[in-house]
Amino acid sequence: MTATFDPATLRYTADGLIPAIAQDEGGEVLMMAWMTRETVAETLATGRVCYWSRSRQAFWRKGETSGHVQTLIEMRVDCDRDCLLMTVRQEGPACHTNRRSCFYTAIRDGREVITSDPIA
Repeated sequence: MTATFDPATLRYTADGLIPAIAQDEGGEVLMMAWMTRETVAETLATGRVCYWSRSRQAFWRKGETSGHVQTLIEMRVDCDRDCLLMTVRQEGPACHTNRRSCFYTAIRDGREVITSDPIA
């Protein structure tokens, strides 16, 4: 089944946000960020991932200042229409700590273990 997609059909928080998970082509989860109806539409229109920065209250075009651009390969909507999963082509690290993924801290036997170093 196929239907025309409208970002307005998604279920946003009271603040107008929807969580978006970015994973690479191999399935590694790179990061989670927030999107708005407008950033979803821009991402789909341009193919370059655009998030909503809650701290700056502004569009956050991934890689705009760092050069670590995310190019959209595919966007998926979960069954409740309240979360997005994007497969992206990541240039450079995804995390602001200069790591490939934001999920570099594992909880093992009640201890936090750092699983990767920043990219040099």
